[in-house]
Amino acid sequence: MQSTLADIPMILRDRPAGIKLFFILRGSIFPRILGVLAVNIFVASVVTALHVWHVPFGLTLTPVPFTLIGLALAIFLGFRNTAAYDRFWEGRKLWGQLVTECRNLARECQTLITADHPASMDTGLQDVRVRMIFRAIAFAHNLRQLLRDSADRDQLKTFLADEEWKRLETPAENLNILMLQMGRDVSQCLKDRRIDGPIAAAINGTLSSMVSAATGCERIKNTPIPFSYSLLLHRTAYLYCFLLPFGLVDSTVFMTPIVVAIVAYTFFGLDALGDEIEEPFGMSDNDLPLDAICRMIEHDLRKAVGDPQAPSGLAPVDFRLT
Repeated sequence: MQSTLADIPMILRDRPAGIKLFFILRGSIFPRILGVLAVNIFVASVVTALHVWHVPFGLTLTPVPFTLIGLALAIFLGFRNTAAYDRFWEGRKLWGQLVTECRNLARECQTLITADHPASMDTGLQDVRVRMIFRAIAFAHNLRQLLRDSADRDQLKTFLADEEWKRLETPAENLNILMLQMGRDVSQCLKDRRIDGPIAAAINGTLSSMVSAATGCERIKNTPIPFSYSLLLHRTAYLYCFLLPFGLVDSTVFMTPIVVAIVAYTFFGLDALGDEIEEPFGMSDNDLPLDAICRMIEHDLRKAVGDPQAPSGLAPVDFRLT
């Protein structure tokens, strides 16, 4: 099983050392803040030039208020990024739970549902065990589509019977449709005496855990960090960084643009990074690799039924895993 794919973020590379550390762009937040950072440095350069040429610009500040505001801003940015990372990590745990339960379901279908032959691709979707295992793959892919605001019914066609595939609607409703079909198959196995009550309860518990993981992911997606909180931090960071040259130019003179660039890179970068990981299911460089996780689920479950065409795991392209 290729479990390592589920344990890595979208950027997969060794930590650079030495001078290379300053020239890494893939996975860096720098491209996102380049525009506002350049404008900030330009403003700092203009303020410095006016100060050197003794041109009055009508605004004199001391470093004291910036020390106080900077400390408070750093604390609030830290709190905000902690909250954003909690959402990222919870999303990762929920997908880890889904991987676990999909594997559990495959094992339960193969070993607990009685039949006179092993579950395999030879029997196809007519075998309820294969049908439930493939439906779990469709469930994972459909959840990924829902979280990334995409809809590709054709991708699910491989894993479902034709009549079931035709009943699919939107990704949000498909999750319920697929689980209802799972429940009906478990109920039919119980009626056919292929499983008994305790085993049916165990399989139902696995299905409930899959639904719980999907619902948790939907909660993260549909409940962002309050906008007013993020807006306050955005405004404060921008005002602080653009006013900073006026408070530093008397003491740092020619070094003002450099000092402002370092401070602004830190604050703008933390602000942008919080925005990026706040929504962990997107396609940004630092979001969760849902494609790779779904491919791993598909690989493991298709291998479980002896499918010779089970796809291999995804590999990073230019250090990026989607």
